[in-house]
Amino acid sequence: MRKILIIFIVTIFSIPIFSQEYRLENNIHYYDEQTNKSDAYINERCVLDIYIPKNIKNFPTVIWFHGGGLTGGQKEIPEQLKNKGVAVIGVNYRLSPKVNAPKYIEDAAAASAWVFKNIKNYGGDNNKIFISGHSAGGYLAIMVGLNKMYLEKYGIDANKLAGIIPFSGQMVSHFTARKEKGIDELDARIDDFAPLHFIRADAPPLLLITGDREKELLGRYEENAYMARMMKLKGHKETTLYELQGFDHGGMAHPAFPLLLNEIKRIEKLKK
Repeated sequence: MRKILIIFIVTIFSIPIFSQEYRLENNIHYYDEQTNKSDAYINERCVLDIYIPKNIKNFPTVIWFHGGGLTGGQKEIPEQLKNKGVAVIGVNYRLSPKVNAPKYIEDAAAASAWVFKNIKNYGGDNNKIFISGHSAGGYLAIMVGLNKMYLEKYGIDANKLAGIIPFSGQMVSHFTARKEKGIDELDARIDDFAPLHFIRADAPPLLLITGDREKELLGRYEENAYMARMMKLKGHKETTLYELQGFDHGGMAHPAFPLLLNEIKRIEKLKK
């Protein structure tokens, strides 16, 4: 478990700057036409944006889920991931209270399956797909990455993900999923909606990043520290935990992006 004390060194010296051109496509439906026609909210909400490098092949891809407590937020292509030699997929998903768990997790899985099935058509490599997000988005990323059931529905092994990189994601059952059941946000549960319930030794590389434990939301650092310990005890060899000292829940995302990009570079080297 490591604390990051000097963020600017990481930011300035470890991230390459690319002059590559990119194109952006917006509001692509990731469910099939029949599903979109059958549900107006899916048709409205379940879309994604793609930010793709031009004129290069076999680039890595980051699937990015926005935060907002599973009750708000909008898809985004984070500025810190632009012009970095990677494709970025910004995903919208259905929100509580219009839907309840596991609908938003199912949406995250459907969007991820779309990427696996389509990224080659844009020049990407589906062996270099990373799943990430901030806060509620980090929770969705690790749920899809660890509970293999969600991607199996689409004939995809979650172990095909190149890496799982949640930013300040909840590791116990998400407080919104608990609220839907009338459970208090401080009444922590490890159940079917908790990433901790699905620890396994054979998972893809897992990079857990949180803000300062004294500034984070609820017990977010401690949840991630427990996840890191349990994954290692389970026999997982590639779990890493970073605590970004001095940064709160919202502020930790900016210094976390260089760590995500460095992890992509590290794993790309291992695949060569």
